Amino acid sequence: MREVQIYGVSFDMVGKQPIVLLKTVDDNRFLPIWIGHPEAAAILMKLQGADTPRPMTHDLIVDMLDQADTTCERISITELRDNTFYASITLSIAGSEIEIDSRPSDALALAVRMSAPIFVADEVIDESSIEFEQGEEDNDEVVEKFKDFLDDISPEDFLQDS
Repeated sequence: MREVQIYGVSFDMVGKQPIVLLKTVDDNRFLPIWIGHPEAAAILMKLQGADTPRPMTHDLIVDMLDQADTTCERISITELRDNTFYASITLSIAGSEIEIDSRPSDALALAVRMSAPIFVADEVIDESSIEFEQGEEDNDEVVEKFKDFLDDISPEDFLQDS
């Protein structure tokens, strides 16, 4: 497993589908994951520090976990199967860890609210990430290169040939 951070949320230019972009902590590998609009809004709102007058679904989950004295230890994106990413949420409750199956988008929305570390399986990084040489370029140039890349890609491009 490799640790990643949420680098940003964007939209593919073809289908206007939201994409959360994860970046490996130790190098310049980026993993795009297509997500739904509500989950993109939930992630973006928290990343931008926006609050709502009433708790949204992910905020409610965090409040419930806090009331039950439960912490989120980590989020793991565990596999990519049939063009679908799978994730799990590891919770610590009463001295024990439990793992809960989750969609990556919901797990990531929870991670940003609970400051939980995010990990991706090595196989997923190897199969589906894109590496950008940073070298002399600054972050803005890397982001521009990635946006150009997103303009010409679709989820089907990540299907493996059998």
